[in-house]
Amino acid sequence: MRATIRWTWAAMLVLAMGTAQAQRVEGSRASAQGAYDAEVSVRSQSAAERNNGFSRGLIQVLSKLTGERAPQQRPGVGDEVRNAKDYVASYDYRQDEGISPTTGAPTFGTTLIVRFKPSKVDELAKQIGVVAWPNPRPKPVLWLALDDGSGPRLVALPQASVARTALDRAKALGFGLGLPKGSAAEQAIVGAIWRGDTGAVARLSKAYKPAMQLIGKVQRAGSGWKADWVFVDNGRVSAKDSNAGSDPRRVIASGADVVNDALIRKYVRRVPPKPVVRSQTVSLTFTGIDNAQEYLGLIGYLERHPQIGRIVPVSATPGSVVFTLELKEGLVKFRGAAAREGVITAVGEDEDSTQFDVR
Repeated sequence: MRATIRWTWAAMLVLAMGTAQAQRVEGSRASAQGAYDAEVSVRSQSAAERNNGFSRGLIQVLSKLTGERAPQQRPGVGDEVRNAKDYVASYDYRQDEGISPTTGAPTFGTTLIVRFKPSKVDELAKQIGVVAWPNPRPKPVLWLALDDGSGPRLVALPQASVARTALDRAKALGFGLGLPKGSAAEQAIVGAIWRGDTGAVARLSKAYKPAMQLIGKVQRAGSGWKADWVFVDNGRVSAKDSNAGSDPRRVIASGADVVNDALIRKYVRRVPPKPVVRSQTVSLTFTGIDNAQEYLGLIGYLERHPQIGRIVPVSATPGSVVFTLELKEGLVKFRGAAAREGVITAVGEDEDSTQFDVR
């Protein structure tokens, strides 16, 4: 009977393992705030859709930290992305309302906000071969001149909605863009922007920090739109690019990518990629369990261990229990970690031994 009770506890505790969902207070609005946070659209709040959202969110965060456009394609990273739930510190949902640009009808959507564990994400970034871009990050000033056919005008703070896609894109990439206040002197700089006088813009921008400017001119091009971008860092042109398309919002948003590429080149430090360690799924036997408190202590240790992924109960007898564990760095590394931590002791000297004694 005692073994049956222990098995029931094991099953319940393993099933209860999971990620904490953040609690919202009335009037608060969930949103991604830092470099290790992500927002993804989901179709529902089901577990399957949530896990898919975790994976997409982890790709977002890795892209922000490393500058990699497709970090999941790096060796070994794809497996971790598929197990993104192990990297999640907490998550939340937000219900978004909007208006369809084509029909004008109300639209409703669900956004999953995910907050990842910085230390685990940083380790994964090292596996890619990157030391994560540190905070705080610079906030360049966006000097945007827009000509919709009636002459170029400066997009300043009062017209922030015009530049919203660029501001949001920058936020998604892990940094910020600021807008000038729109004083009379700043409005007059439109001519300099249009003729490409980056020096004049940089001099006027001295009132803002840092000494970085994204200078853009957006205008109609046939039936679509075209943007020409120049990124200036401390008086020096650091990047140039152009973008065209039928949607002016996407054309404007492209400026954030120009800044991101330049900042990545400046701030991200490359290191030799961390060797990929293949995980092992192993059935381990834990003995020396004399009471419920020791059993619960073992469960807590396994649940929190950074080298352990999935945990599946196999069997239980008086004084022992068998679990199938996903060991992310293999059995040998797990034995070494256990020896240092002192909670369980490997039985025998054989590195392939799968029996541990609970201290």
